[in-house]
Amino acid sequence: MKVPANNLLRHFEEHQQEYENKALEILRSGNYILGNEVDRFEKDFANYIGTNYCVGLGNCLDALWLSFRVLGIGAGDEVIVQANTYIASVMGITINGATPVFVEPDAFHSIDADKIEAKITEKTKAILVVHLYGTCCEMDKIVAIARKHNLRLVEDCAQSHGATYQGQMTGSFGDIGCFSFYPSKNLGAFGDGGAITTNSAELNQAFRMYRFYGSEKRYYNKVVGTNSRLDELQAGLLNVKLNYLDQLNADRNRICTAYLNKINNPVIQLPKLRDQATTVWHQFVVTTPYRDELKDYLEAAGIGSIIHYPIPPHLSEAYADLNIGRGSLPITEKLADEVLSLPLFYGMTEDEIDTVIAAINAFVPRLLES
Repeated sequence: MKVPANNLLRHFEEHQQEYENKALEILRSGNYILGNEVDRFEKDFANYIGTNYCVGLGNCLDALWLSFRVLGIGAGDEVIVQANTYIASVMGITINGATPVFVEPDAFHSIDADKIEAKITEKTKAILVVHLYGTCCEMDKIVAIARKHNLRLVEDCAQSHGATYQGQMTGSFGDIGCFSFYPSKNLGAFGDGGAITTNSAELNQAFRMYRFYGSEKRYYNKVVGTNSRLDELQAGLLNVKLNYLDQLNADRNRICTAYLNKINNPVIQLPKLRDQATTVWHQFVVTTPYRDELKDYLEAAGIGSIIHYPIPPHLSEAYADLNIGRGSLPITEKLADEVLSLPLFYGMTEDEIDTVIAAINAFVPRLLES
């Protein structure tokens, strides 16, 4: 049996008529930019996350870089961020001219809260946490650090729609929460899309101005803004999918619970679950020193997998100017060499799950074969 790394069609086909009806409704409305669907989604998503406001944007990278722009963080400022994140998190900082200060991850692939304070300097203006793979960071400690040092707190929630820490949703802890609706996300659109959440009326208004060419009133521009608006069609389709988000997350938990309970291979380390937190399992990430061999083995067996992420930002060509050499962040670099995401998508059958589990359990690295 072949098992892909991802399959976006299962959920769509289950609710195909509902999605198609919504798309036709919007197409026939003649209203395609910042209309009723965006308004509705912003209200409903803010309510779901537990914040006062949500602002729909073109994508999550825009959410990230606009966050630091509206917070007034730029050249000469430093932002603390975990080192093992996707490079977009770091781009959100550097697009504004600020400097990323990297912190190693903990055992849950999140920023190590106990290592943050040692990185704070007089130039530090903010902390950017990344709820990687759908698992929450240790937010009680991080919120306390931000308050103690009078730092802004931004959450990268691109992979954590619906995840909680101590009963509180990600995207509601900091000054700003940044979300992606890329199709493969837990709450995925049918194209690009993003949003921010906030409890600040001032920040809400600033994002609405910046996303529309820096204008609060058309043709009257207060600042040099950008063009980053959540599309009306995507917002309408997200309005449909938001009704199913808890169901989608529950199904991912079903799959990952089976993985946790049944995968048993001494050369493969399973992901850990943080106390007081719920994960929404955006990815099920295992680690092994035989990662590349395991990936090839699974591919030969017809099983897909993905490496998230093979090159940490500090070693990427894009950030060669930071002059952070290999060996500077050993935990991050080790993870980049060892992480592998197993197949995970809504509607996986028991046979598909068992196929993955059986293949993983049967894997023996060539070095260990006798």
